Amino acid sequence: MLAGYSDIGHLKYLYFITITVLYVSIVFANTVLIVVICMERSLHEPMYLFLCSLFVNDLYGSTALFPALMTHLVSDDHTVSTVCCYLQIFVLYTYGSIEFSNLAVMSYDRYLAICSPLQYNVIMTPSKVCILICVIWLYSFGKFSIILSLTIRLRLCGNIMDKVYCDNYLVVKLACSTSDTTVNNIYGLYSIVLSVAVPLITIVFSYIKILTICLKSSIETRQKAFRTCTPHLASLLNFSFGCLLNLLQSRFEKSMRNVPTVLHTILSVYYLMCQPLLNPYCLYSQDICLSLAIHHIFV
Repeated sequence: MLAGYSDIGHLKYLYFITITVLYVSIVFANTVLIVVICMERSLHEPMYLFLCSLFVNDLYGSTALFPALMTHLVSDDHTVSTVCCYLQIFVLYTYGSIEFSNLAVMSYDRYLAICSPLQYNVIMTPSKVCILICVIWLYSFGKFSIILSLTIRLRLCGNIMDKVYCDNYLVVKLACSTSDTTVNNIYGLYSIVLSVAVPLITIVFSYIKILTICLKSSIETRQKAFRTCTPHLASLLNFSFGCLLNLLQSRFEKSMRNVPTVLHTILSVYYLMCQPLLNPYCLYSQDICLSLAIHHIFV
């Protein structure tokens, strides 16, 4: 039972229309960008392949949330089957892991392009890029398959979650015995540290190196590096902010009870709505030659 849905009367139809428009916009924008990158040969470069993986993941994550959200908004029944709940947990958690890992690899790609331009094409070959993308996805699927298997084995003594979608942490809290959740807590903590620490180290290392090179370079080189890194940093900060909001809500549940229900809901889905919709790469059309590519393909 998803208790995050409150009785909002006829406003639910307004929210339904808003969510539907957002979802259609996300699907359209990301699908167009994926098609453009796949069909335009000039965009078959490492950075754009990573971008393509990012856009596919945005579709993957948003599809796990929006259809269910739209259904529950117009329905009086806010129950969800156990299988669908576990499936949603798996998709949303893997989405977050893939997104952050992808952004980390992209920061390393920017480091190589700016700091080692002569060796870039030797190091970042198409085959290595494909291997990196596959590792990101398979690693995330494998890691969260273990987390989900640990959750499924638990015997639950409750069925109410104060959220608009299924959350692994809240499901574990419904377990009958706290002793049964020890393994979940230990592995969950290990998984969070691994999911955050490894990408974060890569990102910090890459940008320290980029900053060091920029301080020693000309103004023109600094401006080029700034233009190259700004969309990536904006996307990274936006996603990190959304994940932090979600984490704080889950861990400080009692403190969040004084927050208005609508605001509480918006904060909980921020990283799932705004990242796929407002991903700066979607807006940075000059960087990926979007207008020229669309004209070439569709006209």
